[in-house]
Amino acid sequence: MERRMRNREHTSTGGSIGAYLLHRAKPHMPPWLGVAGIGVAGTGAHLLWADSVAAGVGLTLSTVALTGATWWAGRETSPQRRLHSAITVAAGSAWMTGAALAGPLTGILPDTYLMGGAVLALSWNIRMALRTSEGPVTGSADKSLLEKVGLAKAKIGRTDVEPNRVTAALALEGGEQTTDDVAKALVRIASALDLPQSAVRFQPDPDSARRGDLVIVPKDMLTEPQPWEGPSQPGASIMDPLVIGRYDDGSPLMVWLPGDPNAGRNAQHFLVAGGTGSGKGDTALNLQTEILSRRDVIMWLSDPKAFQDFRPLLPAYDWAVEGGAGTEAMVEALQHVIPARTGWLGKHSYRQWTPQAAEPQTDPAHSCRPDSTACGCEGLPYLVAWMEEAANTLRQLGDNAFTGIAQEARSAGCSLFVSLQRPSYDQMSTSTRASLPSVIALGCDPRDEGFSLPDAVIDAGAHPGAWGNRRPGYCYVVAGGIDPDRYASPARTQQFTPDATAVMEMLAQWAVRNGTTADPITAGAAKAVVGNAYTGRRTDTDETGQTAVPDQTDDIQTGTLLDPEDAAMDPEADLPAAQQGDDTPLFGQETGRKPSPDEARELFARALDEFEAAGQMVIGPKDFMDWCDRNNLGRSWVSKRLKDASVEGRLQPTSQTGRWRIVPVLAAA
Repeated sequence: MERRMRNREHTSTGGSIGAYLLHRAKPHMPPWLGVAGIGVAGTGAHLLWADSVAAGVGLTLSTVALTGATWWAGRETSPQRRLHSAITVAAGSAWMTGAALAGPLTGILPDTYLMGGAVLALSWNIRMALRTSEGPVTGSADKSLLEKVGLAKAKIGRTDVEPNRVTAALALEGGEQTTDDVAKALVRIASALDLPQSAVRFQPDPDSARRGDLVIVPKDMLTEPQPWEGPSQPGASIMDPLVIGRYDDGSPLMVWLPGDPNAGRNAQHFLVAGGTGSGKGDTALNLQTEILSRRDVIMWLSDPKAFQDFRPLLPAYDWAVEGGAGTEAMVEALQHVIPARTGWLGKHSYRQWTPQAAEPQTDPAHSCRPDSTACGCEGLPYLVAWMEEAANTLRQLGDNAFTGIAQEARSAGCSLFVSLQRPSYDQMSTSTRASLPSVIALGCDPRDEGFSLPDAVIDAGAHPGAWGNRRPGYCYVVAGGIDPDRYASPARTQQFTPDATAVMEMLAQWAVRNGTTADPITAGAAKAVVGNAYTGRRTDTDETGQTAVPDQTDDIQTGTLLDPEDAAMDPEADLPAAQQGDDTPLFGQETGRKPSPDEARELFARALDEFEAAGQMVIGPKDFMDWCDRNNLGRSWVSKRLKDASVEGRLQPTSQTGRWRIVPVLAAA
């Protein structure tokens, strides 16, 4: 009895150990069975085809074909597995061919079989052991990730690994998945990889609806701000790129303004959009310091914030106004300067502005003087018009204020920058927005992303709403000259510290000494429209030798834009009466006197001369209130004289109801 129990225990233990070893050995048996099969097949083939030349040719061709088929079939696997499989098939097929023709025991064939076969089988065993921990392999890490995010049938192909950037080709299941599915899954991929949403993006293949590149940037290299180190290319042409920051992989962030037919790039207008605290000020300084450091460009600036960010650069601008009537005059001037510049370029056979247009024109084929064999014209520098805090201007001048300018300026060698916090369609017309396709989108409210960026860029992974005002200077840039694959890549502009002020002041002085001034065409057209309101670049110096900053206390500079009531005022309506209960007479007396027709005409002409001398070239009924007060005049005749002056050619109506542009005396005559 006891002996039977010991025998049973021994049998049970032995059976359990044997079963366990067999279970563990099973996954490693296929390579060895393959080696054994090759030996049997080679021996049998020798018995059949030992003396057959045709069989030898067929076996050789079969070896090549089978090896090639293995290489082709492994294109979707990893490079290591593909190479390992091809070597195994090539070695086994070559040995079988040799054994079939010469015999398995001939020469080195038996040694090759024993040693080479064991090496190949063990190599596959080792590969399997390295891949397997506890339990069988159920899928790759890539497949596991794609299954988690709902893209189980997608396949990852070629993968490029760069410093801080991984690009993987992604092929989706035909007929079941599209690139839109990947765009929707990006946030889940970022979650699975424990990365911020902006670190994962997708670049669709423009020739396929199911292929593209998945880009992952694991480390945010923009966390530490990059201080501004000065202009990138002082004295270069505006045709050269403007360097304003860097991308998250460390490459420079560059934009271009003029068009370049060789590069297939048109001249560009820019929308700069971002919420409060997003870094619009530093972004503007990056762009403007780059522009003002170039030799063949002039710049106009409108800034209702009294040049709070740009005061060190004031001497470098060709024309700078603080908003109000000055901005109205600048917009009116642009509308007339653009066709003048376009006419000059066409007359000199320029289809678009090039750096050669900024040089003196000496081509005898385009002589502008009948008594000369050469042109003799001064060059036409590039023009940049910058509208800072443009929401205020759009609100007062209308959401179409820049539409005509934006649509026509590119062909005139002019770029328009419109900077505002929220480019929604209740502030900017769809026509103006369509004319500003290039955009620098900084942090914003998540609900405002669609106002700044195209839907395709948002679908590719761009989300400025994720930053808000927590990461100043972070931005996405969509513009000509930039690889579209970069549109969804985060970038960051350079940071301006207090130490930068001295450098900006030196840059402004350099621009005055070495930069270009307005050409006669641009300056002449501006003065013909707004007269003294156009100041041009100041070149006078103070006692320290520094360029004098224009006096910003003039009425034209400190005036504010009209309120909505004034903007909508009927040009034929009388001036508003004094408010009840107000003890102060509106015009020096309760009603004011009514001048005779001849006296009214003379007084009104004198008033227009005074406005023109002060540089206030856009006026309306309310602008005459103080003037009437000073001259003890009544108000009923002012609106009638506005209409009469328009008929006489001294005034021109603007696009705003109740606003008139003074025609300079020489032009009116």
